Amino acid sequence: MNRPLLIKNARLVNEGAIRDGDLLVRDGRIARVDSSIEADPAFGILDADGALLLPGMIDDQVHFREPGLTHKGGIWSESRAAVAGGITSYMEMPNTLPPTVTLEALEDKYAIAAEKSLANYAFYLGATNDNLNVIRALQPGTAAGIKIFMGASTGNMLVDDEDTLAGIFRDAPALIATHCESTPLIQRNLEAALEKYGPEIPITEHPEIRSAEACYRSTRTAIALAREYQAPLHVLHLSTAREMDLFEPGAMAGKLVTAEVCVHFLHFDSGDYPRLGNRIKCNPAIKTAADRAGLLEAVESGRIDIIATDHAPHTSEEKAATDYRQAPSGLPLVQDALLSLLDLHQDGSLALEDIVQRTAHNVAQRFGVVERGYLREGYWADLVIVDTNRSTPVTPERVLSQCGWSPFEGETFRAEIVATLVNGQPVYQDGRIVEADAAARLQFRPQRT
Repeated sequence: MNRPLLIKNARLVNEGAIRDGDLLVRDGRIARVDSSIEADPAFGILDADGALLLPGMIDDQVHFREPGLTHKGGIWSESRAAVAGGITSYMEMPNTLPPTVTLEALEDKYAIAAEKSLANYAFYLGATNDNLNVIRALQPGTAAGIKIFMGASTGNMLVDDEDTLAGIFRDAPALIATHCESTPLIQRNLEAALEKYGPEIPITEHPEIRSAEACYRSTRTAIALAREYQAPLHVLHLSTAREMDLFEPGAMAGKLVTAEVCVHFLHFDSGDYPRLGNRIKCNPAIKTAADRAGLLEAVESGRIDIIATDHAPHTSEEKAATDYRQAPSGLPLVQDALLSLLDLHQDGSLALEDIVQRTAHNVAQRFGVVERGYLREGYWADLVIVDTNRSTPVTPERVLSQCGWSPFEGETFRAEIVATLVNGQPVYQDGRIVEADAAARLQFRPQRT
């Protein structure tokens, strides 16, 4: 067992407050939090020197591509990028090869992560039009949740059978997480674009094809099903200001339906397509500056409960496809997510307390993650130290994701990740990965009774 670690002279951000203090880690857990803790010769010392000490980000939506798509990334490579970005736990999506739509495939992923992951891990069970009996057989706490693609995206997992959707919302023994876009409307929009442009559809048409209306219709349907069957629902990667009217403002506690935005929808808008092209092509699409502003306002009002990444790496060659339809959707984001949010804080757009609430506290609460997501005595020491007096230039050489590129290249973040601890062990410190055998499978409290 590693010796106790004392983190000195930190600015702790936790549960709506910011205060100066120290934190002691013992046996992987937070043993004490106080304004000052006396050092002991038996302790290791990490002097934060006034830097921020936050609970590590819990990313509830990533695509780490393993198994079956490991030319893009894998659990080892993408978890390295995650801890370098201050993400200490992740929940991974089911559209791999084979897709995670059986209980056996779910456990296979856990076995891979136990061998390879540097961050704590969990996986979703995916829904299809014909695996309702598998969903019913899922033991509560086994998966992060049930993922439903209510819009066609990467992979072939669209669930569009009305009876199946009703059955999932009625019977699912876990939280339901949805990708909401109307595939029929998207298809009509694509056909109209092909008629106008032929095969050379410009990337600037992406938010018109995967339109705000397509998002709104599907999100409204999902919420109606959740209310009809009293099913806990988490709507993933919302991208439009209009959808915000469908969600309740205020604190998350007691909500049946919760909402998520991803960092790229808060950083980019449709004006960035001419500059970045397919590099910011994702589903749902990045939309207008007004949508970006509306999403930021929704974070402040509490209509948005969680901020995540939807990290989805593709190779540079795949992204360079000249045919819009062939270029895959998705961005590598885990290494840059927290830093991009801290830039928004320094711009005056997000409070530090809100960043921590929506990247750690609310994720742990919504998904029932056991003893993580807070700077609380007795909780697992999943921590990140961030210095807002340093900067981080984004270069290809810095990128740890296997794909080797970042949509933020050329930008300089106004903060730096100093250290990331998973279960009390440093896994990233002073610019280098520490290959510690620290990660654990996330444990969940049942979210549906």
